[in-house]
Amino acid sequence: MATQTATFAAGCFWAVEAAFRRLPGVIDAVSGYTGGRTPHPTYREVCSDRTGHAEAVEVIFDPAEISYDQLLDVFWKIHDPTQVDRQGPDIGSQYRSSVFTHTPEQFVSAMTSRDRAQAQLRRRIVTKIVPATIFYRAEDYHQRYVERHGAACYVSL
Repeated sequence: MATQTATFAAGCFWAVEAAFRRLPGVIDAVSGYTGGRTPHPTYREVCSDRTGHAEAVEVIFDPAEISYDQLLDVFWKIHDPTQVDRQGPDIGSQYRSSVFTHTPEQFVSAMTSRDRAQAQLRRRIVTKIVPATIFYRAEDYHQRYVERHGAACYVSL
């Protein structure tokens, strides 16, 4: 099986990870940090809003079962892409809405998908679509957090 990688930031990574993990064809979803300048950041550092990193989820998927475009459709539905540097009660650039693309094809798909999503919204989408950078896996206690703790999240499908 040839897998592919997609990376999304849509607020608190606990909820985003849980939403993607439920999808058939998703092999794994990992909470972490990306898009910033601090190497090997900790949760505390990212929460300081000084690292430049976003809380993000790296999704490993089987494109024979779920397409990148289908993942993008879920991404637009599980958060409010019109909010700048926040989602729900979480505020700061670490909670920004971003798509981190791994290939030129993903970049084109993300732009096209954003335009389709924008047609459904009154407010302007502020989601950044940028090339993926190094992804740093978050501390173990963040992985599968919703699954382990049953925490209520503001993300739903």
